[in-house]
Amino acid sequence: MSYSVDVNLLLYASDQSSPRHEAALQFLESRAGDPDLFCLAWPTLFSYLRIATHSRIFRHPLSPDEALGNVASLLSLPRVRVLAEAEGFLEVYREVTGSFPVRGNLVPDAHLAALLRQYGVRRIYTTEADFRKFDFLDVKNPFA
Repeated sequence: MSYSVDVNLLLYASDQSSPRHEAALQFLESRAGDPDLFCLAWPTLFSYLRIATHSRIFRHPLSPDEALGNVASLLSLPRVRVLAEAEGFLEVYREVTGSFPVRGNLVPDAHLAALLRQYGVRRIYTTEADFRKFDFLDVKNPFA
């Protein structure tokens, strides 16, 4: 089995002012002992770097070195795999988005969903309900 996470969980774990900080941090720390593959997508990791260091989004943003250090720590976990677009990705994206219009803020979610589909990853942990639009995904809210 394998699973992935949306960027929101990474951000909650970094944002000490978030009421979800402790729960997100515990969730991510528990990944080290999870026997399933933890699949992280490059778009998720770069969204994390962009948002976690942004002073208009966080009152106390991370420095670029801190954010990159967090990414490196995740990537060093033994059962982590990084996903990137492979040959035929555009066709997978078209399949994933073919049954409803994808625009605006749904585009990054569709991008991640298509990456997960391309690699056969069916479970995603997120607080975003939009991922439920992708019927092949088993969407889990780790705070529920």
